[in-house]
Amino acid sequence: MKIKRIVVNVETQDISKAVYFYGDLLGLDLLMDMGFIATYGSNEKMDTQISFLSEGGSGTLVPDLSIEVDDLEDALTRIREAEIPIEYGPVEEPWGVRRFYVRDPFGNLINILIHL
Repeated sequence: MKIKRIVVNVETQDISKAVYFYGDLLGLDLLMDMGFIATYGSNEKMDTQISFLSEGGSGTLVPDLSIEVDDLEDALTRIREAEIPIEYGPVEEPWGVRRFYVRDPFGNLINILIHL
């Protein structure tokens, strides 16, 4: 058996909050909208990964979700222009990533990063 896909599910009573953060700010496409579920994604091919953490690295909280981008400065600019508080960073970590943490509209801690 091979795993084909891993999907993150976020419980909310207001799915529309995902449009701005995940669609407009982070640039994900709306792939499916059935009223009770809205799925955002990308056509980029990516590795399937699931991480288990005792901490988030550098003494930070464990993020609920990590999103790797191709342009961290653009992501940072979008977050700042949207006046979303940055909870950690931006910082270059000793393991070769530059990252920052924000909370999505549902309260999840999001680690936005780029590999150096």
